[in-house]
Formats: sequence, C-alpha cells, structure tokens
Amino acid sequence: MKVWTIFGTRPEAIKMAPVARALAQDSSFDARIVVTGQHRQMLDQVLSSFELVVDDDLAIMRPGQDLTDVTTAVLTGLRDRFRVDRPDIVLVHGDTTSCLAATLAAFYASVPVGHVEAGLRTGDLRAPWPEEANRVLTDRLATLLFAPTPGSADALRAEGVPEQRIVVTGNTVIDALLWRVEANRRAPFEPAPFGAAASIVADNNRRIVLVTGHRRESFGQGFEDLCHGIRRVAETWPDVAVIYPVHLNPNVQEPVHRLLGGLPNVLLIPPLEYAPFVRLMERCTLILTDSGGIQEEAPSLGKPVLVMRDVTERPEGVAAGTVKLVGTSAERIFEEVDALLRHPSAMEAFRRTSNPYGDGRAAGRIVEALRAWKERT
Repeated sequence: MKVWTIFGTRPEAIKMAPVARALAQDSSFDARIVVTGQHRQMLDQVLSSFELVVDDDLAIMRPGQDLTDVTTAVLTGLRDRFRVDRPDIVLVHGDTTSCLAATLAAFYASVPVGHVEAGLRTGDLRAPWPEEANRVLTDRLATLLFAPTPGSADALRAEGVPEQRIVVTGNTVIDALLWRVEANRRAPFEPAPFGAAASIVADNNRRIVLVTGHRRESFGQGFEDLCHGIRRVAETWPDVAVIYPVHLNPNVQEPVHRLLGGLPNVLLIPPLEYAPFVRLMERCTLILTDSGGIQEEAPSLGKPVLVMRDVTERPEGVAAGTVKLVGTSAERIFEEVDALLRHPSAMEAFRRTSNPYGDGRAAGRIVEALRAWKERT
C-alpha cells in the first residue's frame, strides 16, 4: 500500500512524526514523506529531532509569501508529482494551508485523502483564521477522517460524515510527546539551545512562566494587548522568569521585542527545537499560549495552560479543566497568571485531571485503520 505523508509546518511535523515512523516500520506499506516547506528552519528542526528522512521536498518557501502563494505553490508542485506517481492514499494533518492545498491537489488528481486530527471545530470560520476554514474544507474532501476525540467524531457526524469514514484515534501529539519525554530523560541536559535562559531552566527552584504566541487572528491590537498583559506579569513578579521562544513571523517579532524586550526577568529566545521545548514544558510552572498543540500536550505533563484565545477548537481540555481560556485582554491575562502564582494550590485543579486527548497509541490506530480501509477497497 503506497502512502504519502504530506506536511509543511513545524506543528504538522511533530504530530505526523509518530505516523510516519509507524508506517516506515511496517513492511506492508510503501511509505513516503513529502514536505511542502511552508516552514523551513522550524520544519527542519523537527525532522532532525524525530530522525525522519524526507523523500520529496516541494521547497515552496519564498520571502514575503502569503497564503495565496503557499496554496498555489503546493497545488502545482503536487499536481506535477501526481502525474508521475500516484499513491493509494495521502495523509494530511490538521488545519494549515499546506494541509488544505495538499488535500485539494489530491482531490483534483482523484487520490484519496486521510485527514489526521479531523473534526476540530470552533464554529467560527474567522477564529482561528484561516485554520477553521482549512480544516472544515479538508474534512469535506477527505475519504478517511481520523478524529482525535469522541467529541471531534461527533462534530463530523453532525455534519453528515458517514460513520464508516470516521475513526477515533486519540491525538498523535501525545505519541510524539511521550516519545520525546522518554528520550530526553535518557539524555543529559544541554544548555546551548536555551541561550540566555539556560541557567534558569537548569535551576529547579526558579518559577517559570512559559509563553508562546503567534496566532494570525491576534496580529495587531490583540497581540499588543497580550504583550502588555505579559509585561505586567513580569513587572509584578520579578522573581518569576518569563521565557518566550519567539516565533519568526515579523508580526510577532516586532511587538514582542518592542514591548517585552529589556525586562530583566523576560527572556526572549529563538524558537526551540522540539526536544528542548519539551524539556522546557516539563520544567515550567505554567504555560501561557495561543497554540493548539500545547493545549493537548501540557496536560500530560501536569502543567496548567492559560489559552490566549476567545474560542478553542479543543473544548475537551476546557471541559476537563486542563486548560482555561483567557482571551487577549491584558487585564484578564495578568489576573489569571497572577492568581496562579499567588495561590500554587490552585494549580492542583489542573494537575488532578486526566488528559482527554490520548494515550500515546494514536499512530498505531491510524496504521490499522489504513490497513482495514485497503482491505475494504
């Protein structure tokens, strides 16, 4: 069975790595990894961390590219490849522009698509933007829909997706996280990736607020507001270190460095490879983020997660009490972080709940579902 795993960004690579590794280890599959290159440096870091070998690289990344550039480059690149070689199925992940464009290219070529992490919904096509539209459209075109939770499967059923096309698998990011945690525990601490934050990460007595923020829908005033909230946290709690691996997007770099640079307890560092980032998640006290993946990962590490968004396509974590939505209001962000830092016992409510997103065996379920699908067809 010929399977192409297609992805292009750092988050996709992390979540597809367990699937790609599982396929490569099974002789019944002719598995290929095709990357779009939507991200370049950050994508290559993940490929190295998981020891993945790329079979084909569309290498689409260009300076100043926008969503239209990415979409058209992926469409034409995959069109040319499908004319030469046709897989039995392609696997895409999540909600990126690479995911939607790869799905559309496969649909035009009459190649079936398996969508990993299907069924996530906020119900608002503008939040997150453009991700909500990307995943809704991908699910409409996909043949197999690998839903990470029963709730996401229910969302697909509500949209009329036939039951035989839906498989509940758990989220592959938990597979990736647990594999990386175990690998980290076998390896010595390496200070170099953390730069100026290395000594703080190594000091188990120092409390750390880990921040990640990069959502497009927050660019502009929303991003300014969340930076002001983080600044107030840092100024109110000088003994707490705020570590922020800053996304490379200029719309993130400029406000973050302008509003948070120069504060003695705020460490703005380059994006981390996955291995040190997991180590930092294990080490931190709490996480302030707008990332989807971190909402899924952190509960497995017992870390409170405050999500700087108004809505989330991952409501299971909110319902379980493993994450809390705080929006981008500077006042709200400060109040929620301040409350947790003042009352460490409040963090126990986050730690006492189990992770609703998976058990670390999602990739194996996807492989078995592919095998069963092939037998039916």
